[in-house]
Amino acid sequence: MDATGDTEPEGTKNSSGSSRTLALTVCFAAIGGTFQYGYNISIINAPTSYIQGFINDTYVERWGTGLDIPQVTLVWTIIVSAFPLGGLLGALLAGPMAVRFGRKKSLLLNNSFLFVGAVFVLTCRVAKSFEMIIVARFLVGMNSGVSMNIQPMYFGESAPKHLRGAVAFSSAVFTAFGIFLGQVVGLTELLGAAPLWPYLLASNALPGLIQLVTLPWFPESPRYLLIDRGDREACVQALGRLRGGEAPVLEMEEMLQEQQQLSAALNSGSAATARTPWSLFKDRDLRSQLSTVMVASSAMMLCGNDSFYFYASYIFLKAGIPPEKIQYVTIGTGASELTASILSNLLIERAGRRYLLIGGYSLMTCWTVVFTVALNLQSQGVTGMAYVSMACLFCYILSFGLGPAGVTGILPAEIFDQAARPAAYMVAGSLMWLSLFLVGMMFPFLVGSLGNFCFLPFLFVCLVSALFFGFTLPETKGKTLAQITAEFDKRNQRKMSPEEQVEEPLKDHYQLGKASSSTTLTCDPDPESKSGD
Repeated sequence: MDATGDTEPEGTKNSSGSSRTLALTVCFAAIGGTFQYGYNISIINAPTSYIQGFINDTYVERWGTGLDIPQVTLVWTIIVSAFPLGGLLGALLAGPMAVRFGRKKSLLLNNSFLFVGAVFVLTCRVAKSFEMIIVARFLVGMNSGVSMNIQPMYFGESAPKHLRGAVAFSSAVFTAFGIFLGQVVGLTELLGAAPLWPYLLASNALPGLIQLVTLPWFPESPRYLLIDRGDREACVQALGRLRGGEAPVLEMEEMLQEQQQLSAALNSGSAATARTPWSLFKDRDLRSQLSTVMVASSAMMLCGNDSFYFYASYIFLKAGIPPEKIQYVTIGTGASELTASILSNLLIERAGRRYLLIGGYSLMTCWTVVFTVALNLQSQGVTGMAYVSMACLFCYILSFGLGPAGVTGILPAEIFDQAARPAAYMVAGSLMWLSLFLVGMMFPFLVGSLGNFCFLPFLFVCLVSALFFGFTLPETKGKTLAQITAEFDKRNQRKMSPEEQVEEPLKDHYQLGKASSSTTLTCDPDPESKSGD
């Protein structure tokens, strides 16, 4: 309540300071986080022929004989596959790192994988070892696996409810930006020329360096400080910085209540004990939430969006684009996803998570049907079908960026509590990287065996995902964890115990736009003050 006695919705006071600090935190966390995932996916495409030539030349120098094309392709496949395998290990490391070191410090430590990988790439020609590229891509994958899990967790725990979706969705925006920038940097006029490919692959160290210099100046996740470390004073200070100087009482009470519920449930004193992935699988009460996250993370990769990127050059060539111009047209695919991600970032707090996810997969289903028909008509010589295929490719990528690309990363942060969240991200990240590995390995065989019908498996994935989320996923926009859990319990027909229930008046306080007071908490709270009981 302000000096005139008027009430303000939570989050409006000191909004300029809050927005500035939060925006800078997001930028400097993401530039060395999910940005790296998109960037490292795209920069590997431009130097493909140069690296394959280096592989063969190295083998000739060692053994006096060259490799056959299938053998070179096999080594190249191992280099490409090292990235998702590293990502899988990074996803498994992310949970323990997030608990032990915190969200921010884990992102900072994560850059060590990048720097070591850059050294391997820059010295591989001097050492005459293509195996060093495999190791470098594995380390880069580890970096991406850690950041893809910890960064959305950090954002979801640091943002106010009314901005939680938009802030968490910025992970997808930076991923798309990384893809786009990687395509630009990979142009032959920049770092895509034959002598420069090691510098192209090592250029990912620069965003990591930027993060290493800037992120230490910004606060740690307030929820981690309070619930995992039990440091209430540090939590208030961090929350105050993120909200423009003062910590809102209602938001602090919500975190204190979650801390108390977790402590009571786990009998662990003042701080909750982090859960393991295995404990999530055994918990019947979380089965619906876990299955939702597992399906979402798997579908995000099994939907074939990355395969459309790989197929882009073929489609553009069939459409009559000159081969030397295809690298410029291909940039449009990255620009499409970036545009869609920015648009979705603006819409997510209006349309909600559920509708964006269902709508994205539904549109992708439609475009896959049209794309398959267009490919078949194109092979029969029907005029203009190549351009229809091009349009479908762009529309598919736009639909992916509009929903699944960003909403998927938000879900574990919103539907799991502080103790279960790192383990949930470990499960989600592991499935995501396994799915990416399977698609990358199987797609060439799908093209060979199914021909123009090679995208039908992706159609099935998109259709099943849209139906699954339509029947199982409640809307999480603007809701507290207690309200979201109650929605899942209602769908599971499970009754909450009295200890788990949240008092209705308190729940009303937490709903967006219903805050009865903008009273704020100073940075030196009384430890014995009311904590939401």
